[in-house]
This record gives sequence, structure tokens and C-alpha cells, in this order.
Amino acid sequence: MTLQQLRYVVMIAAKGTLSEAAKSLFITQPSLSEALNSLEGELGITIFRRNNKGMTLTQEGEEFLGYARQVLEQTELIEEKYMNKKPGKREFAVSCQHYSFAVEAFVDLLNNHKEDEYEFHLRETQTFALIQDVSKLRSEIGILYLNKFNETIIQRTLKENNLSFHPLFKATPHVFLGSHSPLANKKKITLEDLAPYPRLSYEQTDRNSFYFSEEILSTRDVKKDLVVTDRATLFNLLIGMDGYTFSTGVISEELNGPNIVSIPLDVDDYMLIGYLTHDKTTLSPLAKEYIECLKAHTEN
Repeated sequence: MTLQQLRYVVMIAAKGTLSEAAKSLFITQPSLSEALNSLEGELGITIFRRNNKGMTLTQEGEEFLGYARQVLEQTELIEEKYMNKKPGKREFAVSCQHYSFAVEAFVDLLNNHKEDEYEFHLRETQTFALIQDVSKLRSEIGILYLNKFNETIIQRTLKENNLSFHPLFKATPHVFLGSHSPLANKKKITLEDLAPYPRLSYEQTDRNSFYFSEEILSTRDVKKDLVVTDRATLFNLLIGMDGYTFSTGVISEELNGPNIVSIPLDVDDYMLIGYLTHDKTTLSPLAKEYIECLKAHTEN
């Protein structure tokens, strides 16, 4: 196995076909195919499925691609340090539940690298999907919460995927409301107060959905349920439907505007927010920098 073969795999995954990858690598398609077959034979795995539409990664291939990217990133760092090579395009990805502080930290990271060439990914996604992203090294960092209801299931899932949870802060559960909601002026909100209004939550997969819910009290029965997939839609419905959702209480007016308010929820519960890392990899400098940005936005 060579670094060149790893570069070939990364390019094929990016382009989706052997022909396009070969053009970008300035080699012939037969040469690229032979190199890929040789690598798969050496490793004893199938990295790509071949079909009429091109090349798609197998499950083994997704995992291998993550490791290949890690090796190439570390190689570039060595070359920059000891061979005076010009830095290449920076690559970094984070997957998270829908938290404004994660976006703010990401903005800080981007601002720290304004002059660099980069390809950064921020994936606000479903809970199990973000765990898979970090497990398969599509993202270096994942951000989610634990509490007394979901901790056993989530920690078991993390262990199965060779992931570790690192706490950032412990939050008192809050209710997010539109600023014109009839409940917006309350100092504290009870579950009884919320009964007449629509509950908003983020859609999850069918896999243990209650335990993978992004909101606390996910098993509580309510009369009106609205399920969405993105933060903008959720905020619009909070305002337009006098709806509510549960979260950490941390919200950015700079990013989300003044129309959402956060009020403590009167329940005996908590949300322990933290980030995930893969046990079998070393964090890149960009990942370490992002973690410091996270800490700066959540330390208070």
C-alpha cells in the first residue's frame, strides 16, 4: 500500500467515476483501475462497488476512506514542517445536533483561516447519523448531549463505534419560544403551561428514536407534534405557530435574530453537552483548534 494509492481512493470517492478521477490525476483509466484492484487485493476488502452510474463506496470502503484521509493529512503536515512544502487545502468536518454555539465556534475557526485554502464541512444532522459520521471518519468531531434518560443507550452505541464522549458543559433544560408567544414573559415554564401549544422536534431515524431524540422528554405524550429536519424551519414554526422546543438555553441572537427567547423549564433534568472523538485516531490541529473555539463559546 502506497500514499499514491490512498490519493487515488480519495479522488475516486470525490469524483464518483474512474474516468473523471483519472482525468484529475493525469493518468489513464486502466492504470487507475489496476492500482485500485491491487490495493483491494492487498487489503482483502472491496472499497468501491462498480455499477453503470460509477463508483460508490462500500461500508468497508467508507471506513477505509476515513483512515486514508487521516494518513494523507498527517503526511502533508510532515511535508510542510520538514520539507518546506507549501500548505495545501485545509480539510475539516464536524457533525452536530442543532446548536448555535457549534455554529459560532465554526465561524471562529473559519475566521482564523481566512487566508488559507480550505474545504470545511458543518453537518447539522440526526443523532445516529452524526455518530456514524465520526465513527467512519467523515467528521473528526461530533457534538451531542447526554442525560439520565439516554446516557446508557448512547454510551453503549459510542463504545460499539470506538468513540469517546468529552463533556463541555452541563445545562439546565430550557424552552425555546417565539418572542411573541403568550409564554414569552414567564420567568419559568412548566409542562402544564406548554400543554396547549405545538411541540417541535427534529426528525430522527427509526433506530431507538426516543433515545436518539435531540430533545429531552421525547416520550412524553402531547396533543400537537411538529417534526422538522432543519433549524430554520423549526425557528419559523416557533414564531408562526406559537410552538416550543426543548434545548440547552444557549442561543445566539447574532446568528438567529431577536425573535427567539429562551426560558428555564421547571423539571428535574439536565443536558450534558459534549463532543465525540474517535478512539483510534489522533486529532488534527484543526480539530483541536475547533475544540478550543467550542470551549470559548460554552465556558460560561
